[in-house]
Amino acid sequence: MLRGTLIHPQILSAIGKAGHGSRILISDGNYPHWTKRGQNAEVVYLNLSPGVLGVCDVLKQMATAIPIEVASVMQTLKTGPYVMTAEPDIWADFRKLLKPTDCKGDLHEIERFAFYEAAGSDDVCLTVATAEVRIYANILLTIGVVK
Repeated sequence: MLRGTLIHPQILSAIGKAGHGSRILISDGNYPHWTKRGQNAEVVYLNLSPGVLGVCDVLKQMATAIPIEVASVMQTLKTGPYVMTAEPDIWADFRKLLKPTDCKGDLHEIERFAFYEAAGSDDVCLTVATAEVRIYANILLTIGVVK
């Protein structure tokens, strides 16, 4: 048995193969996990039932296991039926969980289609599909350097 709080074997294997600059996507229940994944990304499905195991549950554990250099989120839509006038509530949760990391809780916003492109790039080593029901709950982590 492992002593750390992150004990999922498939996730540990994927991050064990990664290095500085590799990326990890933790995605919500609406994300196209398979069709927008990087060719090198291991996909772990934790989406058992809506709301059961959310993005923050995974992010909390990931922050204990890897140095997080950059945390990127998908920019909200500015027009159309899904326009948001305020930032998604989950972003405050992300900031709180990421405050002690190297990124200091700062979130880098990426335009929607650029986010899909980044999340589907070759340097993404892991995609974790969650059952998060809140929207704009996708987060792309860049692994930093162990100091």
